[in-house]
Amino acid sequence: MSASQKLGSVKRDWRQRDVKVVLSALIIAVATVAIIALFASQLQRTLITSASSFLAADRQLEAEHGKPIPAEWREEARNRGLQTARMVEFSTMLSGGERFQLVSIKAVSDEYPLRGKIEFQQDADSDRQLLGQGPRPGEAWLNPRLVRLLEIDVGDTVEVGNLELTVSGLLVREPDGGFNLGGLAPRVMMHADDVDATGVIQEGSRVEYVNLFAGEEAALDGFYQWLQPRLEPSHEWESIRDGEALSESLQRAERFLLLGGSIAVLLASVAVAVASRQFAVGQRDTVALLKTLGLSSRRIGHMYLVRLSVWGLAGMAGGLLVALPVYGFLNNLMARVLEQEIPFTVDLPSLMPALATAVVSLFAFAYPPIRRLRHVPAMRVLRSQPGEADSRAWSDIAIAVVAIFGLVWLYAREVMLVVALIGGLVALLGTLALLGWLLLLALRRVTGGGNAWRLALVGLYRHRRASLSQIAVFAMTLMLASTLILVRSSLLADWQAQLPEQTPNHFLINIAPSTVDEVDAFWREQGQGLDTLYPMVRGRLTEINGQPVRQVVSKDDSVNALNRELNLTWMESLPEDNRIVAGDWFGSDQTEGVSVEAELAAELGVDVGDVLGFTIGSETIAEPITSIRTVQWESMKPNFYMAFPPGGALEGLPATWITSFYLPEDRKDALNEFTREFPTVSLLEVDHIIERIQAIVGQVTQAIEAILALILAASLVVMAAVVSATLQDRQREGALLRTLGGRQSLLVNSTMLEFGLAGLLAGILGVLAAESAVWALQYRMFGGEFRWHWQVALPIPLISGFVLALLGRWQLRPVLQVSPMLLLRRLE
Repeated sequence: MSASQKLGSVKRDWRQRDVKVVLSALIIAVATVAIIALFASQLQRTLITSASSFLAADRQLEAEHGKPIPAEWREEARNRGLQTARMVEFSTMLSGGERFQLVSIKAVSDEYPLRGKIEFQQDADSDRQLLGQGPRPGEAWLNPRLVRLLEIDVGDTVEVGNLELTVSGLLVREPDGGFNLGGLAPRVMMHADDVDATGVIQEGSRVEYVNLFAGEEAALDGFYQWLQPRLEPSHEWESIRDGEALSESLQRAERFLLLGGSIAVLLASVAVAVASRQFAVGQRDTVALLKTLGLSSRRIGHMYLVRLSVWGLAGMAGGLLVALPVYGFLNNLMARVLEQEIPFTVDLPSLMPALATAVVSLFAFAYPPIRRLRHVPAMRVLRSQPGEADSRAWSDIAIAVVAIFGLVWLYAREVMLVVALIGGLVALLGTLALLGWLLLLALRRVTGGGNAWRLALVGLYRHRRASLSQIAVFAMTLMLASTLILVRSSLLADWQAQLPEQTPNHFLINIAPSTVDEVDAFWREQGQGLDTLYPMVRGRLTEINGQPVRQVVSKDDSVNALNRELNLTWMESLPEDNRIVAGDWFGSDQTEGVSVEAELAAELGVDVGDVLGFTIGSETIAEPITSIRTVQWESMKPNFYMAFPPGGALEGLPATWITSFYLPEDRKDALNEFTREFPTVSLLEVDHIIERIQAIVGQVTQAIEAILALILAASLVVMAAVVSATLQDRQREGALLRTLGGRQSLLVNSTMLEFGLAGLLAGILGVLAAESAVWALQYRMFGGEFRWHWQVALPIPLISGFVLALLGRWQLRPVLQVSPMLLLRRLE
């Protein structure tokens, strides 16, 4: 066949209904995956940028050995296009008026902060401002509580060592005021150039030097590769993902975005598979005719391969033309919702899954049945031939499963996600096979008649293969959409449960055993009851099963818990937000054993029955692991890696106590009274952390709604494509029934009932398969506890039945609007 003939055959393709359906499915597939991938990528960057303000930068480099970080490192970062800033943190006594107070000093350079803003007040009566720069040399900003403690005003002077500084404003909140021991004392911010003049930092002083870096991710990674060989053990390179509270929220957000994109990939694959298979079935007579005209099987296969390639290119181009404007609209919508400027950025790597989906879907789902067209006998022109053998259909299914697994893995690279979705689909197909056999038995005895119900049931039996195929596709589509809906419901419910109203926003640390009751009584008088008080003993994990821990655990530098002292506690009952995943909690009279946090246990490679050894001061203890439990670090309550039973190994060791409580903004004055009455108790305010996590949850919620809308729209398009695949047969039957005297109301009612029953059945199966997938995802991927979602799941089958009934009614439009004879001539 010449090039002009091939081009002519391609042009004729565009006029065929089946080719239009395949091309539409390809465009929808590419557009859906591209939109979600671009939107998810942009949202991920926005979340990371927003969360990075928690570090005041994209990365922090800390030096805890009391030596400044070399200036040439910052120079190298600037040469690589990165922004830099520096700060120095230390504790010292501050004098103001006639009072002294232990404070935490943060000295910052002019560039600080690189991300986020400083919340500042000119004085106690002024409105709060958001500033992008710290105090000037010779000035200091004080925490409002510190001003009240020292009984001074803005404009007065304070002394830091040998240096006098003017109080020029109030430091309400710093962007990187995280959960650290430096935050236990009231904060003072000054300029980094004034540090030497204070004379406070001497040889051996406890001081932390920090460099801040911000810029493109590739530049940051390249700088870290340059920096890594030069780092000492006392240096620590940190990103926003290293904080326990925020990193958990970010990981959950990113995993949900991966889930949404993966479901879009699967839906796109289903759409292409259905449309292309229908095209292949319709081409059998054409291939038989071509063979009678002398074309060889090889030339026919090559011809269809060229046509598929052209369709693929057209589908990619069309999909991108649809995706980019929609993505631009969503980008602007996200900017308005989040109330921040978000640049329109097309991340080219994010488009690769969309293009790969088109190529793999086309050649894994469309090509196998089209390739077999070479084997259609020429005698088919003269007589009808049976359909394809089951063995060939099973080979198509095997290729499809491998292709789907590969696509989702390419997109998500998350084993649990792939296994959960594919497992749910396999379970669904197995159930459908059983259902098909049961339907065959149940509907065989139904006879026809003038009743719409009977006609609908007969239609299901007569089109049993098509009906089962449609139910299978509908059920898969509904399973994927339902999975996203159910995970969304669980995810938001879990987040809201972890950060409910009046989440504890203050911690009390270093409470002496003799003052525990007095501290508790103080806050009860204030009307602010304390959460549970926990004892806390500092100790190092030194042995596992009698062997030194650094010999047992490989790559121990990556297990941060081995590089510092741990907070050990004893507790009688399991905290409400903890969950036992192995072993049993301590019995009422048990005094031996230790409970270990699940992630740390996995890092250490230990399990129930292993013996852990601890060094506490000059004492050593060894206890067997009796349980492993999950800990919700983002709950803003005291949490511990290791917990012992009351009266156990920690009994008699020196301990202090810790607790948390909620204090409204308008009750902050009580903190000053508490500090004066209990000067040895350390107070830590974490309300800014809670606000940041709640902001991230709010942003992800908006993203979830947008992605869910896209998935549901794609689901409707796939279902419409499946219904249209049998359009000719349905219209021909409707025209024959009208020719035989069937009333319009009978046609409408029976068709809507037939499709409604199929939709209801598909909805029930899809929801059950979705619950199975959500069980795996919720337990293993999102770290939550599985619950049935009856209030969400029950309406889905009813909605499915209603939507499919409407689609069935849509199929009847030509039958009702055009003369039966004219319609039959068109269809022939």
